[in-house]
Amino acid sequence: MPRPRQALLSRDRIVETAITLIDADGLDAFSTRRLAAELGVAGPSLYNHFPTKDAILDAVAETITARVDVSFFGTLDWREALRRWGLSYRAALADHPHIVPYLAQGPGRRPAALAMADAVYGALVAAGWPPARATHIGAAMRYFVAGSALGSFARGFVEDPTVYAEQYPHLAQAHRLAEHQRSVDEGAFVLGLDALIDGLSRSYQETVGANANRPPAPDGA
Repeated sequence: MPRPRQALLSRDRIVETAITLIDADGLDAFSTRRLAAELGVAGPSLYNHFPTKDAILDAVAETITARVDVSFFGTLDWREALRRWGLSYRAALADHPHIVPYLAQGPGRRPAALAMADAVYGALVAAGWPPARATHIGAAMRYFVAGSALGSFARGFVEDPTVYAEQYPHLAQAHRLAEHQRSVDEGAFVLGLDALIDGLSRSYQETVGANANRPPAPDGA
């Protein structure tokens, strides 16, 4: 039998199939056996490309993180760069919410995640933020983005108007939130993101900006 022109498996094919399965069934339901079945191969075939299940999950996390745009840092003002990064970051995670808990464990050794952390931290320090505060800002953004991508406020309400109308008069229209999920969830994220950056901007002016505008001390002072 002639050999196929293309290999049955590749790292990219394994990763993209793993993403599809995790998106559909969740992280807890994901297994190498299920992945192999979806790919139409025997389980051990996967280990020619990935030594463990965690290695596959790392590659999935790396692929999703690599879709986040960090090119704004170093080219735009730190506030605008932070805002655009936040929007890109959430968009990447919101498309794959089931992998967010795995991503939330930290960058580990994943190059794309480390490159993102390096770009954010480096730009904030270059803008004048103290290193410790730059770390706090990066962490706060990750918490905010991950939390937003992990769940949907709008989807938390059922579409039956009788559930709310009588006992919760202020929620008389809550049954309509689900049909406006995208605008509600994205609008809430943008509102929070802008508020966060506005607060950071004020803090920056009070600390970094004040120090930058302070006249040099006289000799011997």
